[in-house]
Amino acid sequence: MVFAEGFENGQGATPVLLTDYTGASPVEQTYSADPAWLTACNGWLASPQQPGVPPPGSGCSAGNWQAVQTMAGVLGQWAGGDPATNHAVTAYTAANPGAGRVQLRTEQPIPLPAPDRFLTFSVDAAEQNCFANHALFEFYLLDGATAVPTFTTPIEPCANPATVIDGTAVGTYTSDRPVLFGGSSVGVQLVNAQGSGVGNDAAFDNVRVLDVTPQLDVGYSPPPVQMGQTATLTFTVTNTAELAVKDGWSFTTNLPAGLTATAQPTTDCTDATASTAAGTVTATGALATGQVSCTVAVTVTAARPGTYTTCATDVTTRVGLNAPGCASVRFIAPVLLFDAHAHGGQLTAPLVGVGPLAPSDLTCTPQPGLDQDQALGATLPGIGSLGVIDTEAHGTVGGDGQRTATAWARTAKVSLLGGLITADEIRAKAAAAEDLDGAVTTAGEVELVNLRINGTPVVNPAVDLTITIPLVATVVVNEQRTLAGGAGIAVNALHVRLLNGVDLVISHARVTLTRPGTPCPID
Repeated sequence: MVFAEGFENGQGATPVLLTDYTGASPVEQTYSADPAWLTACNGWLASPQQPGVPPPGSGCSAGNWQAVQTMAGVLGQWAGGDPATNHAVTAYTAANPGAGRVQLRTEQPIPLPAPDRFLTFSVDAAEQNCFANHALFEFYLLDGATAVPTFTTPIEPCANPATVIDGTAVGTYTSDRPVLFGGSSVGVQLVNAQGSGVGNDAAFDNVRVLDVTPQLDVGYSPPPVQMGQTATLTFTVTNTAELAVKDGWSFTTNLPAGLTATAQPTTDCTDATASTAAGTVTATGALATGQVSCTVAVTVTAARPGTYTTCATDVTTRVGLNAPGCASVRFIAPVLLFDAHAHGGQLTAPLVGVGPLAPSDLTCTPQPGLDQDQALGATLPGIGSLGVIDTEAHGTVGGDGQRTATAWARTAKVSLLGGLITADEIRAKAAAAEDLDGAVTTAGEVELVNLRINGTPVVNPAVDLTITIPLVATVVVNEQRTLAGGAGIAVNALHVRLLNGVDLVISHARVTLTRPGTPCPID
């Protein structure tokens, strides 16, 4: 409620002319009217509690004065008050007032909580002598000197009564088209379009200016959303209870940093346009008569996990809408699949194959886990021998939900090719870890204890260090390969390729963290 006037402030048994009345605090409203509506039994705040004798100079006959008192009482009864003490602004038109003249105008500005509000007007009105000419009330909102109509057809109590009490038509009438009002204060003006004094006998009470601004709300769905997928940001415009048309509302909203629209918005609002550009969503439109609500929806996605929130402060432009609350969406990293493998050795030859030896495997699974194996030794026919082998494949989930896959293989007492390749211990390690952005980083390394190749010690080898044993083999130390587009790594501590086609890997570790729907690598 922006403003309400019941014409009761300081009133009692003494009749008062409209222009002598002052409303209640804080506005302490005063009123003016065209002189024609302040003479000839017009413009009096009448009440049944006042004497039955017309006020001096009122221009009312005794019968007319009693009639306006009756209308004031009927208006009190209609509003649920005391009909014996109710006051109303009355007119019994003892002369022709002339058409289109002001019957009431507020003189003090009525402050509004904010500009760009939808305002409507409501009044209780009563009328007698409906067989004659009818009053035609036209209500305007005043924006400074500009009168803004709140109606498409005038209020006509005789033609559209809510009920008839003691021969008096009465009802509550609301403007049929709310106004999108841009000012910071408002006034009220009533013009009677009926110019005749034959009939046109009416009274009004309980003048109200109502704020019927629709509510803007924001919401995200569904919760939560995996990165790479989309959420829907929905703006809902909800009408007020009277469901009158609300034409011309608009808003512009900044998307949260890191959230981007994936398509142009869709809307079921009336006469609406909606668009997104440069991190904003803009819409303008209407609610049709009887329309409860409408929506503007845009799909959004995020490049990194996190919670993204839209609040009223993000709505940089808002016209004809109440501010929304807050809504949030959480984007989460996809549940990566663990794929971790390790073995102590594998021999591939044209006529024979050995291994993988002591394999540990965690194969393409969303579930964390641990697999370990051991072998006390192995013979590689025609190649050499291996001592104790230990392997492990492990998938873990941290407290923040980040995933890590690790694998390692340790092979002791390596003796190959008649002593051309020897080592006390050879170890390969591989790791893949998910960061806060859902990205995967990998690392690989080897640990060598007393490795000698063709009599030469190998210490702290660079990645893919290649050594040739003339006429025998090529040996790659610390061999590393990137897998799954950077989401995985394979590490071979030793990779021996003989000239006769024999292929031998000693201490192998391989890991990936794979997105669902993406095939896990096959070594």
